[in-house]
Amino acid sequence: MPRDAGYSGRSMAQKLGLKDGSAVVLVDATARWTIAGAPTGIRMRRSLTKDFDIAVWFVRSLDDLRRGLEAVAAATPPAASVWVAWPRKAGGHESDVTEQAIRALVLPLGLVDVKVAALDSDWSGLKLVWRRSRRKEVAARR
Repeated sequence: MPRDAGYSGRSMAQKLGLKDGSAVVLVDATARWTIAGAPTGIRMRRSLTKDFDIAVWFVRSLDDLRRGLEAVAAATPPAASVWVAWPRKAGGHESDVTEQAIRALVLPLGLVDVKVAALDSDWSGLKLVWRRSRRKEVAARR
């Protein structure tokens, strides 16, 4: 179970923007990973579907990000958000994933980052949403 990053004073659920009734997908999370402070009314799954409000996608390397990005982007509804989570160097973990590397891969697809946060002591996260100008096009493809 993840340890809360704590210093912000906000729960992980608050950082992620969870609300009662949210449909949440944990993509490639470890079996024990949970969302601290999650509202009881959320619907949580561990496999990628095209029906979610918030996804948390765990990547351990840039290769993971490159391999899965097309599928995650294709599954992301126009009004949904995707948090790309990667191992925190401040938590003592090694990873070649950085905010800048994520941006370089997602911006050409029409996804933009709107927030960064320490999700817990082991994972950093960058919140992505579809650029407003692309949302109608994304909706039409679904």
